[in-house]
Amino acid sequence: MAMTIDEVFVALTDLRARQPLVQNITNFVSMSVSANALLALGASPAMVHAEEEVGDFAKLADALVVNIGTLSPAWLRAMKKAAEAMGEQQKPWVLDPVATGATPYRSEAASTLLSLRPTIVRGNASEIMSLAGEAGALGKGVDSLAGSDQAVEAAKALARTSGSVVAVTGTTDYATDGEEVVSVTGGHALMPRSTALGCALSACVAAFSAVRPPLAAATAGLAVYAAAGRIAGERCDNGPGHLPAELCDALFRMDKDLLAAHCAIGAGSGEAE
Repeated sequence: MAMTIDEVFVALTDLRARQPLVQNITNFVSMSVSANALLALGASPAMVHAEEEVGDFAKLADALVVNIGTLSPAWLRAMKKAAEAMGEQQKPWVLDPVATGATPYRSEAASTLLSLRPTIVRGNASEIMSLAGEAGALGKGVDSLAGSDQAVEAAKALARTSGSVVAVTGTTDYATDGEEVVSVTGGHALMPRSTALGCALSACVAAFSAVRPPLAAATAGLAVYAAAGRIAGERCDNGPGHLPAELCDALFRMDKDLLAAHCAIGAGSGEAE
């Protein structure tokens, strides 16, 4: 059964009370956006990616997000070390397989990290379809040319084979554990016009994974972010330039009434209610 708005708000309240420390191994483009989004949400970000310290820092963190946007061999080694450390301590971590399928190196890196059993995988439709092994996944660099509804079955298959909860995002967002599917609507058409907002979403999902089980964490993260995105977009009449700042303000101000007014959660791959 899908979470209710009340349950999502309780999860947000718990997150704000705990202020989880979220370790980010993320790309250069998204560091500032992700850190600010986490702070506005109520979490504590740490942008720690040096191979020499990621394993030790994972012992301190409540959750980890691994984002492969700007890959290098050293960063990939650090990602593996951090993910292994989180697994050893049974702490949650989120994989954001940015642009997997675009190059063989990127696809191999994403598959290697997937084998380390992330708690949650969050990606756009083409990324999830590629990671699931579907031929013809439609991507253009980091952007998806496929709609999220086209990736629901791939997301379910990936969740079953990997053991991870899979969140596929787009006009409608979906989260699945391989059996249950939850849909979330909200957001704004300007969001794809502002860089790194998807990366920041993955970081926010990681924060929720510190206070809720995987499917509930993914659902809560998607819902809060969708509501904040819609609020932010409605305040950007002149274009997307101020969207990241408006998004942070909306995350900071988020309450139960704003959630109810700006997002909807449903069960299955149909329309959210």
